[in-house]
Order: sequence, then structure tokens, then C-alpha cells
Amino acid sequence: MQNWLPSSKNYYDFSKLSQVKLTTQLLSLVRDCLIGLVHNSIKHPLPMLSNLTQLLALEDFILLASGTESIENDTFKTLTTLKTLELWKNKLRRVPSALPANLEVLKLNDNSICALHGSDFEGLSNLKVLELKNNLISSLSPSMLSSLVSLQSLLVDGNNIESVTGPLSLPNLKYMSMEKNKLHLISGNVFTSLQNLQFLSFSGNFLTKIPINLPKSLLSLKMERNQLKVVRFRDMRHLENLSHLYLSENLLSSIDGAQLLTNLTTLEASQNRLQMLPPRLPSRLQKLDCSSNFIQRVTAPEFQDLRDLKHLFLDNNVVSLFEAGALQKCSQLSNLALEQNLLLSIPLRLPKTLARLDLKGNAIQDMAERELRDLKQLQVLNLRNNKISALDLKALEGLPRLRHLYLDGNPWNCTCSLLRAREVLKAKGTDVKGGQCAAPAERQGESWMSSKKILKQCEHHLEQNERGKETKKKPKPEDSSSIRPSMDDDDDDYEID
Repeated sequence: MQNWLPSSKNYYDFSKLSQVKLTTQLLSLVRDCLIGLVHNSIKHPLPMLSNLTQLLALEDFILLASGTESIENDTFKTLTTLKTLELWKNKLRRVPSALPANLEVLKLNDNSICALHGSDFEGLSNLKVLELKNNLISSLSPSMLSSLVSLQSLLVDGNNIESVTGPLSLPNLKYMSMEKNKLHLISGNVFTSLQNLQFLSFSGNFLTKIPINLPKSLLSLKMERNQLKVVRFRDMRHLENLSHLYLSENLLSSIDGAQLLTNLTTLEASQNRLQMLPPRLPSRLQKLDCSSNFIQRVTAPEFQDLRDLKHLFLDNNVVSLFEAGALQKCSQLSNLALEQNLLLSIPLRLPKTLARLDLKGNAIQDMAERELRDLKQLQVLNLRNNKISALDLKALEGLPRLRHLYLDGNPWNCTCSLLRAREVLKAKGTDVKGGQCAAPAERQGESWMSSKKILKQCEHHLEQNERGKETKKKPKPEDSSSIRPSMDDDDDDYEID
């Protein structure tokens, strides 16, 4: 039964049809009925399904984007083996009635359902997944969901929900998402009975504070895109299992007290109003994202206990001071993002474990050996859009694992020394995104990574230099006054005339 159904998922998804149990004699009848559903836009009830209820032992029924506006009462009632019902992207205005008791997954996303009633889910004691994303639901209360004692996942993103009252009696709920609604306040008793909840998202609402009395079982809390001005960590200190906290795109001017969340491993606070890094962060933190704020300084005290930190994002701030060795205690740091700041030089004594260093869009003028000599694990270095005009050969030779180097957007002085640096990079197998020459004037706009003219000019200078060495007169042994140290060296720069 794999070949006769349309493969497009824009209409009717029967990818799990292999689970449908049919007799050989009824195969052709079922085929005709299902193909009819696929190719027709259904604006009325589905009467043909009632004719099939004696014929099918369906476990999965998925109807996508068919234009269905209503479903006849009790249509699915006798499908006693049905476990999954998905009616996505239709025009349903209510939850289908009298759903079979064995149902485990119900997905009604992208419809026009305005309200939920307790009777909608009566008898669904086996339901584990309920998705109602992108409908028109305006409220959520305990009476609507009281029958769903086995529910593990509840998704109601993209509705018009303004309030949630409790307690929600869903003892097995583990995942709850209410993103992109119109929530201003969450009642304090909503979570009283949600003692197994692990993942909770209220992103994209109008909340001014984090809800209180969150369940101790919580592992992840998403609060991005709200209107938080302050986070009271003392109201969250009981969340001893919380490992991921997302606070990006709020109105926070400071974050203090996060050390109370002792098992926190991820803290994201980008696009806020932070003027300084959060002090006293949890020692188990592995990822800190404070990008797109107004942070000016990076000093050692903020990082002295963060020995497990692996990813640090400080891009799009106004960092002008980066204390030498500020991150030395971060002995596992592999990814450091400092793009779009005000740095004049590459920070000194960065952790030896760095694999990626992003410094795009600063005012760095030099790439010196002392700044990079310890970064033996570095694989990606981004120095785009700075003010670098030359490369230090010794600095490049001290980066044995460098695989990607981004150098475009700098005012390169296209000397022969720069060309030698190019050869070193090519020999290392480094993928280089080069840039254009700013000097000398006659080479402006040319790419120093690909210009054959510059390479030919440098080869000519090299040949002249070698010939000059060969024709030099050797001083007479007895004439010590004529001995002078040679000023010629293969590492000298030669300006391109």
C-alpha cells in the first residue's frame, strides 16, 4: 500500500499507513475513499468515514490542509484502535466530539478553534500529547483539561490566551509551552499539581516577572521576549534541578543572584540592557550568552569560579577593556565571541582550550605572536572588519590547528611579507577569506590572496635580492675594518612599487 497514495504532505499524510490493518477484499474500496479525501477540498463533514468504521483498524489518521471546516459528531467514536489523530492546517472551529478512548496523540494545530470545553476531552485518559498551536483560544482553566490524567505534553503556542488559572491537575505533564500568547500574569497556584513538569516555555508574552511557585522538577525555563525588568532568584532557589534558563529579549538592566541556581548550565540573556556581566554565576555554568547588551568591561572576578564554561558570547556590546588573563580560570572554554565591540587589540592570555575566536568588527590594529602563541587548539579565527594591515608570520606558525581564517574588511598593506604569510597559510591547509589591498596606491582594490600581479612582483624582488647577495664582495681577512653585519634577510618586507 505504499505506491498508490500521493507523496505530497500538503494535503493528506498517510506516511504511517503501514499500520492500517485491512482485508484484501476491502483494499480497493479504502483506496478510492482515501484518494477522494486527498484530492478534494472538504468544506463539509466527513460522512464517508462512517462507512469505513467497520472496515479499518486505524491507528493513525492525519488530515493536512484540506480546508475542512467541521467534522460530523461521533465521526471518530467507533475507531477504537485509533492512537494518533492529526488535523493540521484546516478550518476547524472546535475540537471534534466523542474521540476514541485509546487516543494517545491529538494535534489540532493551525485551525480556528476559539474555546476549549471540558467535554472536548472526556474519556481521554490515555492521551499523552495535545497540540493546539496557532488557534484562537483566549483562556486556559483546570476544568478544560481535568480528564487528561496521562497528558505529558501540552502545546498551545500562538493563541490569544490572556490568563491561566489553576491549579492545572495534570500530574504526568512534563512539557508545557505557551509561547506567543497575550499573557500578562500567571496565577501562583497554576503549578501546584504539576510536580513532574520539566520543560516550561512562556516566551513571547507580556510577563513582567517570572511566575512564582514553579515546580521543583523543572529542568528548563524559557522566558524570552517578555517584559522582565528584574529576576528574583530568591523566589527560584528551590529549583535545584534547573539547568537551562532563557532570558533574552527582555528589559533587564542587571542579573544578580544566579548563583542560587546551583545546577544551572545555560544562561542566555542577550538583547537586554545589561551594563555589566552578571556577578557570582553558578560554578557549573557551561554556556553564557550576554550578547547585544551594553557591557563595557571584562574582568577576572566574573569568571573566577567558572571552570566548566565552554561557550561565552559577548558580541555586540561596547567592550573596550578586556583584562589580560580574565578567562584563565575557564579551563574548558572552546568558543569565545567578541564581535562588534570596541577592542583595540586581541585580549592577552586567553584560555589554551579555545577552538573558535570571533573578533569581527572591532578596532584591532595588530595580530601579534604574544596574543596568539598559546592557542594551539584554535581552529577558527575571525578578524573581519578590523584595522589590521599586516600579519605576523610567527603568530601564524604558532597556530598548528588553524583551519579557517577570516581577514576581509581590513586595510591590508600588500607587501611581499604578506604574500609569504599567504604561502604559510596555504601550506597549513588553512581556508582563508582574504581581503583587498589598501596600500600601496597602485594595488588598491586587488585581492592579496589571489592577485597574480602581486605575486609576480614579489618574485621579481626576491630574484633581485638573491642576485645582490651573490655579487657582494667578501671582505679581505686582513681588513677587519671592512667587515659589516649583513642587513639583508629573507624576512624583510618589500613594498610593491
